[in-house]
Amino acid sequence: MEKGSIRDAIASRRSIRRFTKEPVDAGELVSILQVAFFAPAPHHTIPWRFAVVVDEAAKRRLAESMAARWREDMRRDGIDPKRSSVLSDKSIQKLTNAPALILACLVTQGLDTYPDRRRQDAELGMALLSLGAAIQNIMLAAAEAGYGSCWIAAPIFAPEEARESLQLPSEWIPQALLIIGRPDPCYIPRSRPDLDLDSFVSVI
Repeated sequence: MEKGSIRDAIASRRSIRRFTKEPVDAGELVSILQVAFFAPAPHHTIPWRFAVVVDEAAKRRLAESMAARWREDMRRDGIDPKRSSVLSDKSIQKLTNAPALILACLVTQGLDTYPDRRRQDAELGMALLSLGAAIQNIMLAAAEAGYGSCWIAAPIFAPEEARESLQLPSEWIPQALLIIGRPDPCYIPRSRPDLDLDSFVSVI
């Protein structure tokens, strides 16, 4: 990507769901992850951790464990088993075909503790917002390095399965997954809609 404005850099980030077979360079991956730690965080903490998954067997364990949880949720929702199987198999394929996965996890280390639920939930909310900022940094850095990425929500619906499949520490709470690789040149991202900001922004 050519050097330009911050706006151009942000606009260059697209959700890419298909990749070439080229592996993600280890040195570039480290550089990409470093920018996560520039994200703002509550109380000068670092309330997130990242598990980088490039091993094929580990990718499959992670994908299949979350898919199993999803199938069970769909069964409880009364979704047809055939459709459930198609959806979960498609999810497994998307994750296992990606050259690299980054599992983003929340930790509560360093966060303030309150006796009431309202303030404790707010404290956790600050950490979650911080994790989102860190993930955005990673995706922007990946785009600058010529990699595509896509934010996958599956871990927030299956945190125990995700954590156990990779044998991560018990205090790591999986929240999101990034798939990363060189974009498949045949893949065309969805067009961004034209937005009327007046419908989304209130100036007071």
